[in-house]
Order: sequence, then structure tokens, then C-alpha cells
Amino acid sequence: MDQGKPHIAVQDLTMAFGSFVVQRDLTFTINKGDIFVIMGGSGCGKSTLLRHMVGLQRPAQGRVLYDGKSFWDADAEEQEGLKRRFGILYQSGALWSSMTLAENVALPLEEYTGLTRDQIREMVSLKLSLVGLAGFEDYYPSEISGGMKKRAGLARAMALDPDILFFDEPSAGLDPISAHLLDTLILELRESLGSTVIIVTHELASIFAIGNNSVFLDPETKTMIAAGDPKKLLADSRDPKVRNFLTRGEEGIHMP
Repeated sequence: MDQGKPHIAVQDLTMAFGSFVVQRDLTFTINKGDIFVIMGGSGCGKSTLLRHMVGLQRPAQGRVLYDGKSFWDADAEEQEGLKRRFGILYQSGALWSSMTLAENVALPLEEYTGLTRDQIREMVSLKLSLVGLAGFEDYYPSEISGGMKKRAGLARAMALDPDILFFDEPSAGLDPISAHLLDTLILELRESLGSTVIIVTHELASIFAIGNNSVFLDPETKTMIAAGDPKKLLADSRDPKVRNFLTRGEEGIHMP
């Protein structure tokens, strides 16, 4: 894995809904192989930033670059090419309830590749086995647990072998054990696939267990007030907002 090389750069980004500014002047770099955490209090614009990065919402100002290529300055065809490099796991898993897990994972392969039906079936089985769901191909989302739905959503996000994975609150609604298993799975997939991972989360256990880079968004000043390895921010930051978030107000917190 070519870690340490810039993969994504956000430059002078301002996010707004009309005249209402959500965040301004966001500038940070995500390196290849990073597990990058977008963090901050409720209402600070974490998920909004994710939408700007994946091409769902145009910034009021600034750029998002992938390997030096500006997404929002690219034409529609180039943007589609960049999006093919993304895998996205939404908070709910966003599985089609009327489709089996195999059919859900197969959907992007049928849409965007020329693989045969047998090749797609083999690829689907591989992706489901990678997330620990071998043998569950014919199950429907209503027949599996919340943690399994998240893993099935992850299998679909990986269907096209993306080099960048985006997760929006992946541990939301999961019990601590399931959340820990999902964190472990994310680490294993990053190591085996060499993907860069961007995660929106407020879960401290996940932030410290898997994050090695981050940006902290502040809803009051409407800009970023910290960036870097969360463990180093906990150890070195003197900003009370950052420290309070990373300790939940308990200065004696111990990192896992």
C-alpha cells in the first residue's frame, strides 16, 4: 500500500445552503491508506461535508481534488469516472428490501460492468464472504440483524473494487460488540484492499480504534479547529472544544 501519498485534498471549501453558511475555509489532506475521521458535535456539518466529497452537493466555494484532479471542475463524464472509484456505506445500510443480499451486491456489477451472470455470482459470493456473510446470499434484509445489514451494505459498497470508501455513521444503531466487530472489519479491509477510508462518526471507541487522521468541525465558528491523528489531538491539543469532545468531559479517559 502506497501510504503517506496525498490521495484527496480539500481546499478552501465553503459549504452553504443559500445564504446560510454551514462551514467555511476547510483545508485538509487525506493520504492513501488513511482511515480519516470527520468529527465534531451535532449540527456541525459532518454528513454535509461527506456529501460534498462524494459529489452529491456542490460547494459554495473551494475544491475537492482526487489525485490532483478537481472533482467540481471536471466535466460530467470525468465526474462519473471519479465516482466509480467511490464505495459508500450509508447510515442505514440502504439495502433494497425487496432484493436478497446477493441481488443487492450484484446491482452495481450489473449496472457498470460487462461481467457475465456467472462471473457476477462469483464476485458477489466473494464480497459477501469478505464481510463474513458467506451463505447468506439468499437472505432478505428483513431476515438479518442490524450489524449484518451494515456488513451487507459494506459488501455492496466494495462491489466495484473502489479505492476510496466513505462511511456515514457506520456504527449508528449497533450494540458495542457489533460496532467493535465492524471497526475490526474496516481495518482488515483497509489492509487487504489498500483502500482509503473516510468515516463520519461521533463514536469515541471507533475514532481511537481505527482513525489515524481527522478533521474537527466546530459549529460555533463554522470552520475546522483541529486536524490530525485523533490520538495526538487528545494528547497535545489545548483547545477546550477538541479536548471536551475527545474526552466527553472526562480528562482521565484512556485510549484503547
